[in-house]
Amino acid sequence: MDPVEITRLIEAGFDSAVVKIMSEDNTHYQALVVAAEFEGKRPLARHQLVYKCLGSLMGNEIHAMSITALTPAEFEARSGATNG
Repeated sequence: MDPVEITRLIEAGFDSAVVKIMSEDNTHYQALVVAAEFEGKRPLARHQLVYKCLGSLMGNEIHAMSITALTPAEFEARSGATNG
């Protein structure tokens, strides 16, 4: 499955998420999803929100996905830590 299509599906499930999908084989993926909807949620709940966007594609067209799900503040804190 094309990473661009996965990006579109995840973006459609959030109000204003930043989504980056990477894959070397279009079967196994790494996802970075930054969304305000993650605020106050534990990692499992964040992953479930991403999985909900993808529905039955998970485990079928998308064999495996590693997800990094961050709030905008968490993303900024990580970016600041790596940039300075």
